[in-house]
Amino acid sequence: SSCFNMNFSLVTSIYLSAYYGMEELRSMYFCIFLIVYLTIITENILLIRVVYCEKSLHHPMCVLLCNLAVNELVGSTALLPATLINILSHTHQISVSFCQTQVFVLHTYAITEFTILAVMSYDRYVAICHPLSYHVIMSQRIVKLIVFMWLYPMLALSVVFVFTLQLPYCGQTIEKLYCLNYLLVQLACTNTFIVNIIGLLSAALYTAPQLIMIFYSYSHILKICIMSFSKSKFKALRTCIPHLLAVINYATGCFFELAQGRLDNRHMSYHTKLFLSLYFLIFPPLLNALIYGLGTQIIRIRLIKLFTK
Repeated sequence: SSCFNMNFSLVTSIYLSAYYGMEELRSMYFCIFLIVYLTIITENILLIRVVYCEKSLHHPMCVLLCNLAVNELVGSTALLPATLINILSHTHQISVSFCQTQVFVLHTYAITEFTILAVMSYDRYVAICHPLSYHVIMSQRIVKLIVFMWLYPMLALSVVFVFTLQLPYCGQTIEKLYCLNYLLVQLACTNTFIVNIIGLLSAALYTAPQLIMIFYSYSHILKICIMSFSKSKFKALRTCIPHLLAVINYATGCFFELAQGRLDNRHMSYHTKLFLSLYFLIFPPLLNALIYGLGTQIIRIRLIKLFTK
């Protein structure tokens, strides 16, 4: 097509138009995002350090928690340093290759986050429904589960991302602070019907196993707790609260992102769109370390000791 002949060789950069609304208060936005990023790094590194240094925390739940914290660092680092640079930039442009890299890392973060939360629900299921054999079961499976948590999202995403990489781009504007796969696909010169179908089918592949694991785990946990009515079971159930809050927090962010991407948002204010689009990339990394740090007694005690030395 003439579009392909004229523009394919010219489209080497992507314009992120959502930054236009920050220009008048550039310094304020820069400070907010910098504080958020430094807070995320501090919280999550502190959590990893406490678990690593405290031998009594060397058990499966806390090992999984450390993996969650590492993923929070990956996701926020894929977003926030680039955001800080783009706020200061006058063009708000990034290269196509950087946009593609950001798509891969952010989507991998999103799938990995959900996968880790699903594995953590399985850990709680084994702890409450099979308490006597918990350490035997989890010690045998923890390495396999960790490998699965990191490899599955990357491999699952790679299958779809290969199609995105092969597209020629004519469009140059993404109405967001960062790149997402479906927005990048919209810039293609060619017909993207097949790519869109593959994208929709892959969404089921990304979420179905994790949803099944979470629902299966909690249905059995509730069944056991209702049937037993013992204090030990309800005490064990309390250990699920931080995990449930983390799942709800992440699910809320995903809902906001999907709703904003699929619904007519022309009547939304700039700040509403900004909040909805950033929630799933900022609030889980920002809040999960706090949820587990304050909601898990043994971690809370170790953190207090660390700060009162």
